[in-house]
Amino acid sequence: MATALSVFSHSIGRKLIMALTGLFLILFLVVHLAGNLQLVFGTPDAFNAYTHTMATSPVIKIASYLTYLSILLHVIYAIILSRINRQARPQGYAINKASENSSWSSRSMFLLGSIIFIFLVLHMSNFWYKYKFGEVGMAGQYKDMYTVVATSFSQWWYVAIYVLSMAGLAYHLQHGFQSAFQTLGLNHYAYTPLIKKIGLAFAIIVPLLFAFIPVYMFIDSLS
Repeated sequence: MATALSVFSHSIGRKLIMALTGLFLILFLVVHLAGNLQLVFGTPDAFNAYTHTMATSPVIKIASYLTYLSILLHVIYAIILSRINRQARPQGYAINKASENSSWSSRSMFLLGSIIFIFLVLHMSNFWYKYKFGEVGMAGQYKDMYTVVATSFSQWWYVAIYVLSMAGLAYHLQHGFQSAFQTLGLNHYAYTPLIKKIGLAFAIIVPLLFAFIPVYMFIDSLS
């Protein structure tokens, strides 16, 4: 047990945790996006039924706890790795050579992650907390979360924060997707280019669709 724990105290173990939690959160993004797209392509009743299932299904509850744990571990180990890298990197090299050896997104992972984390706190307080502990009206047999979301997305400043946060997510995913597979040892000349292409497509399409939802609902609220 001690040996297993010691692995995660070393650099490779920390990066492994970052990779595994990152890939799990990528899977969560896909599932979450599929549900949220009902706001645009579904009906209010369908979205309310979806949120009810997310809140009451035992399977979803277990997945939610795993998601919370993954976010927590991802943030903690991101802070640890960022501090270690900052202490180990010579200042002159960081200033003069960083842009020649890495992309902006790879050098800014901690900053981008911080933006996403702040957004998550705001997002969960505005939706998850309201569903669990706030006063939400009923629409038939389900809580009317569609109206809660539509109200939030009728405010330009919240839509602006959402869209900017999705831009941060896109840059974060641009490096993180491929980096996670590389950490797991899936780095080969035959399929690494494909992983990079899939990662780039994912980093563009998923955040873009997330951002599309509040923009669409905001424009719809003006009519």
